[in-house]
Amino acid sequence: MEGMGIIAFLVIGGLAGWIAGKLMKGRGFGLLGNIVIGIVGSVIGGFVFNLLGLSAGGFIGSLVMATVGAALLLYIVSLLRK
Repeated sequence: MEGMGIIAFLVIGGLAGWIAGKLMKGRGFGLLGNIVIGIVGSVIGGFVFNLLGLSAGGFIGSLVMATVGAALLLYIVSLLRK
């Protein structure tokens, strides 16, 4: 992965984690936490989108996919906490 690819991946991860935190009524997990949630969410989102036969391309598509995955991850974590 090239330098700009890594930076884009981290930016998408950070944005996705932050957006998912806001959607799930949270306050976020700080910059590094949001990036981690977003990166793990992008893996989960890619898996879910693949199962549903959907594809997301470009910056916006990747952001949507990562946000959906991160929101799903936060939902699962909230269920496990209860």
